[in-house]
Amino acid sequence: MMAVSNRPPLQVATAGCVIILLTFYFIVFYNYPGELNEKVPTTQKIRTWLTPSRDSPSPGPCTCPDKSVILKDHLPKEQYEELAQRRAKELQQHKARTTSLLSRQLFALPNSPLQYPIQGLIARPLTTTPIPGLALHAGQRSSYKVSLSVSKGVLTTEIPAEGGTIQGDGESRLIMESNSLVILNNLLAKVSYTSTIYHILTGDLASFQFENHEAVFPITIKQPHLPVLYDMGTDISSHVTIATKTFLRYRQLKVLLSSIRRFYTNIEVIIADDSIEPEHITEEHTKQYIMPPAQGWFAGRNLAVSQVTTKYFLWVDDDFVFTEETKIEKLVEVMEAVPELDVLGGSVQGNRFYFSLQYEEGEEMEGGCLYRKSNAKFHSLPGYPQCSLASGVVNFFLARTDAVQRVGFDPKLQRVAHSEFFMDGLGSLLVASCDHVSIGHQPKTANEKDAARYASFRNPSHSDSEFKLQLHFFKNNLKCIRYG
Repeated sequence: MMAVSNRPPLQVATAGCVIILLTFYFIVFYNYPGELNEKVPTTQKIRTWLTPSRDSPSPGPCTCPDKSVILKDHLPKEQYEELAQRRAKELQQHKARTTSLLSRQLFALPNSPLQYPIQGLIARPLTTTPIPGLALHAGQRSSYKVSLSVSKGVLTTEIPAEGGTIQGDGESRLIMESNSLVILNNLLAKVSYTSTIYHILTGDLASFQFENHEAVFPITIKQPHLPVLYDMGTDISSHVTIATKTFLRYRQLKVLLSSIRRFYTNIEVIIADDSIEPEHITEEHTKQYIMPPAQGWFAGRNLAVSQVTTKYFLWVDDDFVFTEETKIEKLVEVMEAVPELDVLGGSVQGNRFYFSLQYEEGEEMEGGCLYRKSNAKFHSLPGYPQCSLASGVVNFFLARTDAVQRVGFDPKLQRVAHSEFFMDGLGSLLVASCDHVSIGHQPKTANEKDAARYASFRNPSHSDSEFKLQLHFFKNNLKCIRYG
């Protein structure tokens, strides 16, 4: 008692609390074992927990930023319900093409004796592929029994000469049993998977079970694709093609071409031209593609980019002008050093006009929320502090030809359209903006008649603006857009 009475009061109180809590724990544990044991997953509960639901839970409705445009308010009220139903059907088809079992969440149980691959297992369709890394780590038992099951293929292993039994070889469920853990692990090391369906990109979930333990791991079923490589050559003209779109602005176009030839004599220039009364451009290393009149901005972009044969193309407007600061080689240097990049913007007379896109998927029927935030970037490009990652850039950029061709430019957008390309490329294109390469902009024409005629086509009408919002509602499954 003397030892206790000499302790500080705080220590006495602490010791007393610990004794009370331990007493309470043992009372509860011994009097209510069933309630506590319910928290420990049984075999059935483990299986339910690890086997994902057929459909991943849909995210809740997104919140539109302040001052957003609510897109449904720009639809004809009598058409809204029908449009929403058609959009929902298209969304489901889109998801069927772009998602698979591999997007489902899987959870690993603690202290499992099962060893299995957790990432990188890729099987070609209809082709036998070994499953590496399968093993059992368990204590001494009189017998060891494991099972593997899949849904889109069959499993095989080598039939042992002795010491083990196999059930279901060549079927979707494979059971292996042996009195020897060594023999069982030898069987597991020889298990192979063969998909029974042909698909270019899908997946399967394999269930691996031992006693009360279950692990689920993904198998990617993927058709390998041939690489598309570009012979870069040694000259900038074999690296880059310059592409532009023109409409009623031949005076500006000729100034642009002249400035290009001042610095790059042999580089290929591609012009998409939808002028009402086209003038033929006959300069060397220049290709002019005449379109039907007034087809629009993105239709012309699609045509020009479709004719590029080099690894990169440089997009310029027809009223830009090359200067001493327009060093295409510097942009190519960055793109070659960072092969993950798809689009690299420069500046137009010091204006970089980069922006970020913040997107929430939202609830399926209601749609997502998009915020285009001007002059917002993410962080600098590693190794290139003069460049920053962003979602979109100014209309002067170097791009990987094949990456942009996969996204494309929506020809429905005929008038003012630029951000829409980066919206369609969100999640597909890695974009950055740099300030060490710039291009000039020609002054406005003094010919007021030509300028007025051009503006009558260029400037969008109210109906054009409404159409763009309606397009975002259906095509991009959006509830609202905020331009900031």
